[in-house]
Amino acid sequence: MFANPTPEALRVLLQETGTIAVVGLSPKPDRPSYTVAQALQGFGYRIVPVRPAISEVLGEKAYARLSEVPGKIDLVDVFRAAEHLDALVDECIALNIPAIWIQEGIVNVAAAQRARQAGITVIMDRCIYKDCVALSV
Repeated sequence: MFANPTPEALRVLLQETGTIAVVGLSPKPDRPSYTVAQALQGFGYRIVPVRPAISEVLGEKAYARLSEVPGKIDLVDVFRAAEHLDALVDECIALNIPAIWIQEGIVNVAAAQRARQAGITVIMDRCIYKDCVALSV
């Protein structure tokens, strides 16, 4: 069975996070990934778009893969369908990413458990924006 971290653990994670790689960030302003990433920028986070075939979103250079992102990534925020999580978890494990936030409506328990077993903090089926607001981060 999968359980998300406690609200206090989420608050600490969000307070300690500086750079968020947003996998699947759409360049379209009407998409949830765009509005959430824009809000995260407003909260003071550095956003790194990860999406092939685009060069920039929200004023930030985009990368095709996590492995192409220069510098440290504190958290990966995932806006991709559940069937893509296995490969993404593999990449996060290889890159020693400390935390993965799998957005609301996206569930892959096996991938989440594999990430946890590798020492990655996993939040699944929750909206990072809603938690930032609810936890007053």
